Amino acid sequence: AAEGQRADLPLSLPQFLRRQQVLQLYRKILRAIREVPAEQDRRYLKDWAREEFKRNKGATEEDAIRMMITQGNMQLQELQRTLKLAKS
Repeated sequence: AAEGQRADLPLSLPQFLRRQQVLQLYRKILRAIREVPAEQDRRYLKDWAREEFKRNKGATEEDAIRMMITQGNMQLQELQRTLKLAKS
């Protein structure tokens, strides 16, 4: 199937659930970024997150997607830890 046609196909249940997982991670990352005090840092992190997710949008390999979600969660935790330390 061509790249443009893939969006027309209904997602299988596992694909749908994986997509929900990815969107939830993206939202959590953006929420955490809002806590960053410096405007310039916030903008940089937001652009970085957007680019990372956009770059991997076409990924279809299940193991690779799972690994990216794991990495994204680890980066989110690191950001949250850093923000917590900065506030204390």
